Amino acid sequence: MAKKQKERLDVYQRVTDEIIQAIEAGADKWEMPWHSPETAFRYPVNIESGKQYRGVNVLGLWASSYLQGFQEPVWGTFKQWGDKGLFVRKGEKATIGVFWKQLQPNDQADQPSTDDAEGQNGPRLVARAFPLFNAQQIEGYEPSPLPAPHFERVQRAEEFFAALGADIRHGGGKAYFRPEADYIQMPPFEAFFDPIAYYSTLAHEATHWSGHKSRLDRDLKGRFGSESYAAEELIAELGAAFIAADLELAPEPRPENAAYIQSWLKVLREDNRAIFTASSHAQRATDFMHSLQPSADLHPEPALLRSPFPAP
Repeated sequence: MAKKQKERLDVYQRVTDEIIQAIEAGADKWEMPWHSPETAFRYPVNIESGKQYRGVNVLGLWASSYLQGFQEPVWGTFKQWGDKGLFVRKGEKATIGVFWKQLQPNDQADQPSTDDAEGQNGPRLVARAFPLFNAQQIEGYEPSPLPAPHFERVQRAEEFFAALGADIRHGGGKAYFRPEADYIQMPPFEAFFDPIAYYSTLAHEATHWSGHKSRLDRDLKGRFGSESYAAEELIAELGAAFIAADLELAPEPRPENAAYIQSWLKVLREDNRAIFTASSHAQRATDFMHSLQPSADLHPEPALLRSPFPAP
């Protein structure tokens, strides 16, 4: 039992340590792992199913890509790559993926809060690790071209935020969500350096908006205590990054992150499950905003990108 308990703790600690390392690597320029233009505007997807990873796996794979310079969003296990007739290069190091295993009734030791997983009211779950390798760690890899950046209003983004039905007001020089009056305040579109900065900021504030008591009723005081404000800001940053990835936009570094980075690091260093909880809340917020879209498609699956490997 002691060995199992240590393995469980190692999953949380190893994922948390890598994310802390990635945050520290970009702290001097306010650039978080989810701001990397080479990776962050594309969700990591699985080579076998073509489906997007979710929750803490998105953040963990972005962090690994940021630290190792991966631009391909395609990941798989050793076996999944092998089933495609492709092989991991010798000496390559795996990145931790996380899956959630339901605890049996007689296994009560070291139970995490269900808040750490994606299910909020479901069975008790515990994190388990599995190894993933990026396409750039595979023999025969060839880089795929990056999408061109957007330099004007993006119709898909305009439609996405309009469908929320949020009270979005424009004017002044600050962006914020006012919970007591339930509205989002944004500077004019023209005040931003480029359109992506505008949509990234709006996605951040919309994630705050999703947590209002009339919607997801996100109350972090019981979980984070005095650090609840910093945790909410981290959730908003992650939610903005998830939305930006869905809309195929590159999230922008935010200078105001400088005020929060040390608080985020403090939360993560003191609680190795905090990033699991924060990413779970961010995923929930993202799913909620997708549920308000006309199609109610929580996560439209992208076509798997052009294979980064030559045809056999």
